[in-house]
Amino acid sequence: MGGFDSIFLIIIVNFLSPTLGCFSFEVIVMSFALVFLLTLAVPHIIYAQNSQQDYLNAHNVARARVGIKNMVWNSTVAAYAQNYANRRRGDCNLVHSGGPYGENLAKGSGTFTGTKAVNLWTTERTYYDYITNTCASGHVCGHYTQAVWRNSDQLGCVRVPCTNNGWWFVICSYYPRGNDVGQVPY
Repeated sequence: MGGFDSIFLIIIVNFLSPTLGCFSFEVIVMSFALVFLLTLAVPHIIYAQNSQQDYLNAHNVARARVGIKNMVWNSTVAAYAQNYANRRRGDCNLVHSGGPYGENLAKGSGTFTGTKAVNLWTTERTYYDYITNTCASGHVCGHYTQAVWRNSDQLGCVRVPCTNNGWWFVICSYYPRGNDVGQVPY
């Protein structure tokens, strides 16, 4: 919030500066209101699409399309995801942990959010054929099937900055794990 305090002080100093003249009470009140609204909005912008609820919502939209129950957040699974993400920060290679949970990984630059990662995985739906339980030739769909795996109803996800290239690493872990060979996801 320190940045907003500075903006606020600059506005006040400018209003009270004798070289600029006097300003009306309404202008001062509007400036206070603007600064107040900015202080409320910025934290939401910073954390937008990376909260627990954002991860759950993105998954549950895909699950609702196929008529299965919503996922719930599991703090143990999330802690596992956090620990693994912390180990991947240095290189952010998309290497699976080999741990006890189902897992989807993604990375991206700039404004790559957790929600964008989940949407990337769930758009693989286009390539999944439920009748044959296969992916279209030349495409992958295992991220999608894990996200909508009926029995995988507990979720933990995290997004961390990569330390070597300005990218983001996203991991979602699922309990119980899905993608059992020979079974359909839903």
